[in-house]
Amino acid sequence: MNREEYGNAYEQGFRLTVRFLVSRGLFAEAAEETAQSAWAKGWERLAQLRNENMLLTWVNSIALNLYRGIRRKPLLQPLPELSAPARVNLAAIDADRILMLCKPADRVVLQKRYLEGWGIRDIARNHGWSETAVRIRLVRARRSARAKMDTPCLQFRSTAMVSRHVQTALRQSAAA
Repeated sequence: MNREEYGNAYEQGFRLTVRFLVSRGLFAEAAEETAQSAWAKGWERLAQLRNENMLLTWVNSIALNLYRGIRRKPLLQPLPELSAPARVNLAAIDADRILMLCKPADRVVLQKRYLEGWGIRDIARNHGWSETAVRIRLVRARRSARAKMDTPCLQFRSTAMVSRHVQTALRQSAAA
């Protein structure tokens, strides 16, 4: 097949390739671009064509493969890193929100443990509780906070992640 024959086939088959891609779910504008790419790639690989009568089918299969490649590209892209740090102390906001979700007794235990850095033994002595009671209060406070969190950014799948998030947020707000 020579240049003139391929040009004639392109004039006759380009719109058919666009219609084929639109029937596969591609928008008209993207279908035209993909069809153009397919016909260009067909010209580049014309030596691979075995039967000249099957040119349109061959180019449509190239277009379909290009379309499938477009669909495989991820729709989500990672966000670029911010050049300047956030001016708002987000950890303090998270810590305040978490503490507001807790009962007053649990709030005291969380504040002493994570904000003020008290040990379990110190909290138990100060309040007249056993160390086991302090540990249980900490677990219950984290569980109740997790159960009451309503924003998607604060919902976690495992208790360990919530515990780490609570601890990190409280520690960061204490450091700020």
